[in-house]
Amino acid sequence: MSAITNINEFDPNKADNAEEIEMQWSVKTVEHMEAYENLITSTDPKTLKLSSDDDAIHADLLAKFPEFRDHANLRNLDENWLKSKEGKERWREWLASYEQSIPDYNFGTMLRQHSDQLYSEHNAILVLRAQFVAIEIARNRAGLNEKVYHEAQAAKKA
Repeated sequence: MSAITNINEFDPNKADNAEEIEMQWSVKTVEHMEAYENLITSTDPKTLKLSSDDDAIHADLLAKFPEFRDHANLRNLDENWLKSKEGKERWREWLASYEQSIPDYNFGTMLRQHSDQLYSEHNAILVLRAQFVAIEIARNRAGLNEKVYHEAQAAKKA
């Protein structure tokens, strides 16, 4: 790739993917998935704090996305809605207010589509970090991660 001397000349549609950067992103994403899965299977999820502003993030999520008050919508996320034009617009507006308070708020992160299952090839959705934090705070408070916690505890005893 040639050096860019003028940012106005940069065309993202023609940009090459840097394999090293993609690999680093993949490693960081997998590490985050493993860390969160270890957390919710070893610590009662109802007691977890994912940020210093959990209360405010949770209240704001439910105010801006009242559909998440229905635990069924938190338990089984609709990926098509999350990635729809309407969904993206609503999230974009919400995310802007967390740029300063959630570290790496716009970093790609894997989120479990179904809260009662661990991460797998068929149970992972790519979202932004702030979306992950908000949804998982809501899931933890609603007790929706309890099943994976209790199953992991039972497996340890067996």
